[in-house]
Amino acid sequence: MKALFLVGGLGTRLRPLTDRMPKPMVPVMGKPLLERNMEALKLHGIREIVLSTCYRPEVIEQYFGNGSDFGLKIRYVCEESPLGTGGAIKNCEQYFDDTFLVFNADILSNINYSEMLRYHKRKKADVTIAVTQVENPSAYGVIEYDEDGYAYLFKEKPAPHEVVSHFINAGVYVFEPSVLWKIASGRPVSVEREVFPKLLEQGRKIAVYKGCNYWLDIGTPEKYIQAHRDGFEGRLHLPEINFHERAVYSASDPHISGTAVLRGPVCLGRNVRIEAGAAVGPNVVIGDNGQIGKKCKVANSILWNNVVLEDGAELSECIVTDGSTVEGASKLKHSIYTPDMIKSAKHLAV
Repeated sequence: MKALFLVGGLGTRLRPLTDRMPKPMVPVMGKPLLERNMEALKLHGIREIVLSTCYRPEVIEQYFGNGSDFGLKIRYVCEESPLGTGGAIKNCEQYFDDTFLVFNADILSNINYSEMLRYHKRKKADVTIAVTQVENPSAYGVIEYDEDGYAYLFKEKPAPHEVVSHFINAGVYVFEPSVLWKIASGRPVSVEREVFPKLLEQGRKIAVYKGCNYWLDIGTPEKYIQAHRDGFEGRLHLPEINFHERAVYSASDPHISGTAVLRGPVCLGRNVRIEAGAAVGPNVVIGDNGQIGKKCKVANSILWNNVVLEDGAELSECIVTDGSTVEGASKLKHSIYTPDMIKSAKHLAV
């Protein structure tokens, strides 16, 4: 079994977090979102992955390489220009000659992929689409389906008075390779607006899979913060992190001064230093090589890799991205900071 991740999006709504990296590489509890999703696939025995890239592909390739360090075999197909969801899938056709999974790489979910594949086979479907139920579906693609679990109508971003179904496309699919023949090549194509409706017109079967209890589209800074809140509160299940068992999780042995105070839940990356008199937590992530100076106070914040807080800095409800240095005695609240913003003394409220 192979899987295809569509990782070429610009991540416009998530800026400035995506100014320097593609959206699938933003860290979730210290690991890239894409790595989190790959870990979930490995639990179901999937080891071969194709990545369809476009925006900042070098960031993804430098991190994952050929996949061997992650117990995977990874291939890359880079779009010269954005091809849409359908065009990107078509562009990777050469690698798929059997049933395969497709993912929009900006989501987190608790889908049981083995169960979804079994469901797909039972339904003898050409495509199976995972769906999730939302209160307000007007910002998403809505799917209407019959009593046998087969889709019969797709509606993109319906107006409130048009809403019939509250089940939306969750961005996870099972495809039969024969569907690839139905997708036009060499131009942008949307699976939601073109491919799926065309399959229905041709009498092909599109099954709807509802086994998704947790789902989040990390498309905005607010949703990104929500993902971490869910992680701290146990709604988002991560293989190696359980804050009910340990209030402080660390990827390696951190250097923590004896007079520093950690109030869980706290998630620490590799090679973290927390100096004397610092108070960290609750609900704090500190990425690899993070340095928290003397008497710093950090709460309800997400610090990426190589972040330095100089002595006396205070952060509350902040996101600080890779390579940032926060000056000593700074008091920051409800802000996003990147190195460029710090240089120009600008920040964004969150």
